[in-house]
Amino acid sequence: MSRKLTIIQAITEAMEQKLADDSRVMLLGEDIGVNGGVFRASEGLLEKFGPSRVVDTPLAEAGIIGSAIGLALNGMLPIVEIQFLAFIYPGFEQIVSHAARMRYRTRGQYHVPMVIRAPYGAGIRGPELHSESVEAMFAQVPGLKVVVPATPYDAKGLLISAIEDPDPVLFLEPTKMYRAFKEEVPEERYRVPLGVAQVVKEGSDLSIFAWGAMLRVAEDAAKQIERERGWTCEVVDLRTLYPLDRDTIVQSVKKTGRALVVHEAHKTAGLGAEIVSIINEEALIYLRAPVKRIAGFDVPVPQFSIEDDYLPTSGRVKQGIVETMMF
Repeated sequence: MSRKLTIIQAITEAMEQKLADDSRVMLLGEDIGVNGGVFRASEGLLEKFGPSRVVDTPLAEAGIIGSAIGLALNGMLPIVEIQFLAFIYPGFEQIVSHAARMRYRTRGQYHVPMVIRAPYGAGIRGPELHSESVEAMFAQVPGLKVVVPATPYDAKGLLISAIEDPDPVLFLEPTKMYRAFKEEVPEERYRVPLGVAQVVKEGSDLSIFAWGAMLRVAEDAAKQIERERGWTCEVVDLRTLYPLDRDTIVQSVKKTGRALVVHEAHKTAGLGAEIVSIINEEALIYLRAPVKRIAGFDVPVPQFSIEDDYLPTSGRVKQGIVETMMF
């Protein structure tokens, strides 16, 4: 049985089902209990599972993440909510120096099975530090998986897989898409595997790689260019940013011979550069044109009145497709 849910509803359902299934699962975060979280992702869960399973914490990201690491080492399965990704910086050292390294440091004797949920991205008119896309900072950390759902179906399935994974997972949730649309989501528990990309639209002329909120931008551009020019673009949702699904990336480029990467993070040293490198290393002889990146500009995410000018649009993606096809 399935119903139509938003991404935020799918995330809530995943956490509720895992809380009910496994007494080791618990939630920690600022305002997640009584208030149900800044985006209401945990609304109603305090009443169902109590304050020992849904824990309101102080405003102390390093303390929250550090406590979750200790809980995970002692048999619990903590799910941390960081209100916005750019609030995570005080806890960065805990993630990089401890959560991600524990398996290596102990030669596999200890694991840190924890999830850090963090809303991220622009488009909701948030003030400074509420709209950042700094996923590349974390995708370079061995031992830490980085996951980004773009649809309600994937949000539930990926989060359940993340909770059950033996290693720490940074679960990035595109705030702009939280309530943007609904789709059918099964009521039962299911899993979407980590580390596996998905081809969401088949095509033969050009491959577009995207994730999070940029997936819909890429899909819209691909549909428009097909109507206007007759070119068919293959759109790939990466879903997991570390580890990347290299095979799907390479096979798509071998099929189409052209590629475009779309992300809203800053262009310089963004994850698009890594994807271009993978293509150069493993599919260079198949390319008919240089790989193009459509990304955010190398400036802080601007304030409300010009925020939309920062974000990649379907128009910018279409122009990138035309330039690549006409090379």
